[in-house]
Amino acid sequence: MAIYLDRINDKYLFELSNENGHKVLLDRKYSPDYNVQGASPMELLLMGVAGCSSIDVISILEKQKLDPDSYKMEVEGERESTPGKPWKRIHVKLYIEGNIPSDKIVRAAALSFDKYCSVSKNLEKSTLIEHSIYLNGSLIKK
Repeated sequence: MAIYLDRINDKYLFELSNENGHKVLLDRKYSPDYNVQGASPMELLLMGVAGCSSIDVISILEKQKLDPDSYKMEVEGERESTPGKPWKRIHVKLYIEGNIPSDKIVRAAALSFDKYCSVSKNLEKSTLIEHSIYLNGSLIKK
């Protein structure tokens, strides 16, 4: 696996691409002197948690012949105050709609975060990762 980075302005905007040519814009989180045009590196980590676990959950549900009508996620992170400001805590909120048995989605999410999601597994030694599940508008796992 390889990632390639090119600087594309005279500030902090970079274009990253993978071996398949898919691109992502990376920038500072905030800049008072120009319009930020990409996600920050720390935001990309949160996006990685969301994407990785979502791929796992959908894959697990598909194997059980379960297809959600709607699938959304919010990921919030809290950072340490120490230099480097690593993630202290990440909370994932999964919103799923459809004819999905609650025990199946709870199990799928647990398998993802506890076993399969490589992004979460890389962060778990330094970061508390928690998740909540809302099924058809009701909180079923806090």
